[in-house]
Amino acid sequence: MHTSSTAAKFEPRKQPSGLLDSLLEAAGDIVLRVTLGGQVRAASRRALSLTGVEIDGRPVVSLVHDVDQPALRNALVSTGANGGANVVEARFRCGERDIWFELRIGLLASGDDAPLLIIGRDMSAQHATEERLRHMATHDALTELPNRVLLSDRIRMVIANARRSGQGFAVATIGLDGFKKVNDGLGHAIGDAVLRMAAGRLRRTLRDSDTLARVGGDEFVAVLPGSSNEPQIKLVTGRLMAALQSPFEIDGHTIYLAGSIGVATYPEHAEDEVRLVTLADTAMSRAKETGKARAVTYSPRDQGPPEHDISLEAAMFNAVREGEFQLYYQPIVDARNRTIEGFETLMRWKHPTLGMVPPVRFIPIAETNGLINLLGAWALKAACMQIRQFEEVAGRELYISVNISPRQFRSDKFLTVLDDALALSGTPGSKLVLEITEGTLMVDPVHAESVLAKMAERGARIAIDDFGTGYSSLAYLKRFPISVLKVDRAFVKDLPGAEKDAAICNAVLDLAKHLDLSVVAEGVETEAQLAWLDKLGCHYVQGYLTGKPMPAHVAVAALTENLYTELLPHDLPAGKP
Repeated sequence: MHTSSTAAKFEPRKQPSGLLDSLLEAAGDIVLRVTLGGQVRAASRRALSLTGVEIDGRPVVSLVHDVDQPALRNALVSTGANGGANVVEARFRCGERDIWFELRIGLLASGDDAPLLIIGRDMSAQHATEERLRHMATHDALTELPNRVLLSDRIRMVIANARRSGQGFAVATIGLDGFKKVNDGLGHAIGDAVLRMAAGRLRRTLRDSDTLARVGGDEFVAVLPGSSNEPQIKLVTGRLMAALQSPFEIDGHTIYLAGSIGVATYPEHAEDEVRLVTLADTAMSRAKETGKARAVTYSPRDQGPPEHDISLEAAMFNAVREGEFQLYYQPIVDARNRTIEGFETLMRWKHPTLGMVPPVRFIPIAETNGLINLLGAWALKAACMQIRQFEEVAGRELYISVNISPRQFRSDKFLTVLDDALALSGTPGSKLVLEITEGTLMVDPVHAESVLAKMAERGARIAIDDFGTGYSSLAYLKRFPISVLKVDRAFVKDLPGAEKDAAICNAVLDLAKHLDLSVVAEGVETEAQLAWLDKLGCHYVQGYLTGKPMPAHVAVAALTENLYTELLPHDLPAGKP
């Protein structure tokens, strides 16, 4: 509601009644003639058609919304007493809806029984635009949920209520496990559909008094007033996780996801909105690190919260200049005689103050900002150079396996980078295995087929990484020049006792045998797993049992002395770049 008045005054003068009546008939906007007492004496066709009622003789203030009546009444009195022009914004009652009008009120002639003239200009489009802008500023465009701006306001309101009532509350950060593979494998359109569907499921799980916001990527934050003790939190987080576990059916794809949840409570863990969300995010990271698909409440024993992505991103560019990134090498071993056949390269970042930054933190940032192309090119060249030293020490042929990121694979310069790495190192392409995920291939199969063919022309072998965890068809095994399947650790970790995992591994090995493909099982950690895989015909393995990821000099020692576990005390995460 807005009111204003101009300093200038209308000069009252008589107007021929016939002319005013003609103006009323012809006007496209609302035009009203009103008495000093506020009664309508005449109205334009537009006013009559909008209100849909007989308005002659009615108080003009009765035509507008209740909350707008005092301002309109004051403007009428002011104009009638002082002769000044006033402007008021008010909502007219038009059937079942209200329409915003800017009302300009002026005095025509003091001797007339209806000296006040009101001209109304439709402002509904302007107000709708302003409302949309306000909504866009406070809501996520994809899911229509509140964004970080509105989330902060909501948390501050809940904090104020909690201080008055003495009741605590919880903030829960929810991350979708496996969502990156959906985006990489099926494209952003399917990924967006999953996010919208997940948002709807989570919202329906919560109460009307709760707030659910999307804060970026696959992360959501729920504010849960009155839920601060352990049983209440378990009940809510259990429902949230259950909502995400049902398959997502989208455009013929059946997609399975899960949710990792971190919880922080007021006032136990923090008393301001920023700290509460930060600690909940820390707890969610802990949930992902310790198995995913679980809920974790923040504990002071947890590692401090991760640096803000912007700070980490800035540090990454500096790390490239300072040479802080390193390549570690994990042996790929022949299960029959325990000899090292090759190494997989894994990128590590040794930050001067943070220590070893796990790939799960810096690789997604590098994928987003494009730095992955620079890091990937460096890793490919360094790996090709390193394999020559490994072969000199071992006195026999070995191979090096390098992970190619989705963005790197889609780059127009990727084949040039590959050629440069081979030429600079003098390494033949036959000693190089390039690992690519199923999802990367299926984003654009036509482009993938062309690039893979050119990679094969250079002698490089193609390995499908994390085989069996994607959402694509097995048809690509026949269509693309693939040489190696790498069985994901998820199917190996519970062997040999897990019947379903055993059946999957058996099926992969049988498929590979008929297609003349090599198989490498990842994540082998026990002698029982190794013996079972070897018996089944999976002769190549990698994992903590036969060698953790290690710096180049330790890998050289392993080749020199033919030792594995004893030489590899490095308790580093085996995540991939």
